[in-house]
Amino acid sequence: MITIAPLALLAACGGSGGDSASQSGSASGNEKPSAASATTTQPEPAAASSAETAPPAFAICRSCHSVEAGRNGVGPTLHGIVGSKAGDVAGFPFSSALRQSGITWDRQALDTWLQGPMKMVPGTRMVIAVPDPVKRAEIIDYLEKQK
Repeated sequence: MITIAPLALLAACGGSGGDSASQSGSASGNEKPSAASATTTQPEPAAASSAETAPPAFAICRSCHSVEAGRNGVGPTLHGIVGSKAGDVAGFPFSSALRQSGITWDRQALDTWLQGPMKMVPGTRMVIAVPDPVKRAEIIDYLEKQK
């Protein structure tokens, strides 16, 4: 039953991207604006924006977490989380289990955590897991850029 709640959260958050059909209309009949729109679909700008934009796999995280510095929600901000100690985000009331875990958030620790937070740290409050290793890697790659 726990897998239903994350799927519902993911479905609710998954509509953040606009479709390209709504952007295809131009303000004038000139062909030059279409050249400008073509530049937005070139691989280099898309790659540059993907470094700044959360991957779809992060949608489930976004339901509780922010990547904005100092902005805690239901979960702590994930800004600068990679390399930090577990339970050490200012202003967030972590469980004593997580505060006392001694974990430093590196790639391996984050991967293990995302597989099953309550398995890794019994007594923690985070219950949502990400079973897909590809999605976990996308999330961790994104978090590494949030500095």
